Amino acid sequence: MTDAIFAGLPELEPGSVWLVGAGPGDPGLLTLHAANALRQADVIVHDALVNGDCLKLAKPGAALEYAGKRGGKPSPKQRDISLRLVELARAGNRVLRLKGGDPFVFGRGGEEALTLVEHRIPFRIVPGITAGIGGLAYAGIPVTHREVNHAVTFLTGHDSSGVVPDRINWEGIAKGSPVIVMYMAMKHIGQIATNLIAGGRSPEEPVAFVCNAATPEQVVLETTLSRAEADVAASGLEPPAIVVVGEVVRLRAALDWLGARDGRVLASDPFANRALRDRA
Repeated sequence: MTDAIFAGLPELEPGSVWLVGAGPGDPGLLTLHAANALRQADVIVHDALVNGDCLKLAKPGAALEYAGKRGGKPSPKQRDISLRLVELARAGNRVLRLKGGDPFVFGRGGEEALTLVEHRIPFRIVPGITAGIGGLAYAGIPVTHREVNHAVTFLTGHDSSGVVPDRINWEGIAKGSPVIVMYMAMKHIGQIATNLIAGGRSPEEPVAFVCNAATPEQVVLETTLSRAEADVAASGLEPPAIVVVGEVVRLRAALDWLGARDGRVLASDPFANRALRDRA
């Protein structure tokens, strides 16, 4: 059965690198290409956000190298990680660079791929389910709902220097994007909330923090823009977290499928006074 599943999938060639997304946490969200890479790789260079259960799919004898980068903690430099991939490939290894979520969504995969191109190392990109979509789905929050939004913005809460990005047009996003999904934003949520409110967002707009998304440790905090900073501090929650701002957060009252498995009674009308219509 296993051979049939992987029949016809590409071979991870010696001397090449695959940049692979592992999804937001649950090993069941790995793609077939990702599982195929795990069963072939000689060396797996993995991030901090990769669920350890995913690594159990590695072939016997595969070398595991940790290359996690976490804000405020000692971490390898990005250039060193990229050059390590080149070194491993040049030694004739089948190299798997396994990254949480999707390698091209705030995952620095583009930077690593450019280094491989610079050094003429063959590579392949394997997309993964990004936490800003899959992680929110595990919290019962859809990023789009046609009664709520026809657009969504994904952004990072800090730039390469570790501060809130000043190149983001906060007023434009506040006015133009009904739903905002933020990566690496928990640390700076106070400043971000201030920026959005100053740009025109309601202080009472719903906000959700999804910590350790799509894992058994997942915790969801629902609050508002004006209370977000204080509520996060009081909760004691820490990153990694995905933050979502918008009316879609209210849908969690109806769509928290994980909570329903534990006995939560789901609401049929999560918008209370706002009717949801089943349109053709």
